[in-house]
Amino acid sequence: MKGVLLSGGTGSRLRPITHTGPKQLVPVANKPVLEYAVEDLEQAGITEIGVVLGNKGREEIQELLGDGSDYGVDITYIVQGRPLGLAHAAGCAQDFVGDDDFVMYLGDNILKSGVNDLVESFKSGDYGAGIALQEVESPQAFGIADVDDAGNVRELIEKPDDPPTNLALIGMYVFSPAIFDAIDDLEPSWRGELEITDAIQDLLEDGHAIDSHVVTGWWKDTGKPEDILHANRLVLEDKSLDSAGTVEDGAEVDGRIELHESSIIEDGAVVRGPVSIAEDTVIKSGTYVGPYTSIGANSTLENVHIENSVVIGDSKITASGRIVDSLLGRSANVETAENHLPEGRRLVVGENSHLKL
Repeated sequence: MKGVLLSGGTGSRLRPITHTGPKQLVPVANKPVLEYAVEDLEQAGITEIGVVLGNKGREEIQELLGDGSDYGVDITYIVQGRPLGLAHAAGCAQDFVGDDDFVMYLGDNILKSGVNDLVESFKSGDYGAGIALQEVESPQAFGIADVDDAGNVRELIEKPDDPPTNLALIGMYVFSPAIFDAIDDLEPSWRGELEITDAIQDLLEDGHAIDSHVVTGWWKDTGKPEDILHANRLVLEDKSLDSAGTVEDGAEVDGRIELHESSIIEDGAVVRGPVSIAEDTVIKSGTYVGPYTSIGANSTLENVHIENSVVIGDSKITASGRIVDSLLGRSANVETAENHLPEGRRLVVGENSHLKL
C-alpha cells in the first residue's frame, strides 16, 4: 500500500499567514502540520509516499521533506498545478500508485489516532474504497455517509437538508486502483472541481463495497487561524513535553513545558504549561507565557503576557499588555506604542510584519 499526501491548495482561509507560504507548513506545537501526516503514514507501515504539490510553496515543502529519509519513508513529488478538486489530485497520482491500494491524506489535517485503524479495516475486506468518518453536531454542513450496521457505506450525501446520520467525511481515504476509472468518468461540479465524493459514489453504483471507519479521537482541519490554535491546544494536551533548556533561578515554571536545550527562561519570567518553546528563544524577565502557547525558534519575548497563541518564529514581541488567541507569522515583531497599554489583543499577523499596539 502507498500513500498520497495532498499538499496543494491556496490556503485562502489562513491569509495573511499563507500569503508567503503554504498552509501545510504552519506549525502546530512547533512542528509543521505536514509532518504529522507523514509520521502517521509511516506508523501505519506506509513508506512509499507521493506528495502532490500545487503551484504555491513547492520549494518550501520539498526543502522540508527532502527525499523522506529523515522520516523513514521514500517520497516522490507529483505536480498537480492549479487545484481542481480532490479527485483531480488523486488522479494526478495514478502513475505513482500503479496497481497498488493507497491512502489519500489531506496534508492540512491532524488526527489524534492516526490512520492505522482505517488501513486495517480496509484490508479486512474486498473494498473499492474506505472512508474515515466522525460524528459531528451539524451534519448539514458536511458530506455525510449513510452506513449499515456492518460499517458498509450505502450512500454519500453532500450537505443534506435532512441527514440520515451525523457521520461526516473528514478527508481521509483508502482507495483501490478502481478509483481511477471512476475519476476518469467524472464531470466537474458546480464549483468547477472534480469531487472525490462523486467518484466514491460512482464506485458504489458500480457495485464496489465501500468500507467506513469512525474516528473516535479528535480530528482537526487546520484551514483557519482558529483551527490552528485549537489543534495546537489539542496536541499540547497529548504531547510528551521535555524541558532540556535553561530555567534561571527566580523564573517561575509550572506544568508541562517543552523547552529546547538552546532556549532560556530568564529570572522574573513566568511560564505555565502546557507550552512548547523552540530553539534559540529567550523568555525575558517580566514576561508571562500562559497555557497552550507555542513559541517558534529564534524569538524573544519581553514584558508581554501571551497565552493560547502560536508564534511561528523569528519574532520579537515586546508588547505590554495581553495577547491572547493569536497567530503571529514568521518574523512578526509586535511592540507597544509609547504610553499605550492595551488591555488585550487577539491578532492574526502575517510574515515580516511590524506592529505597534
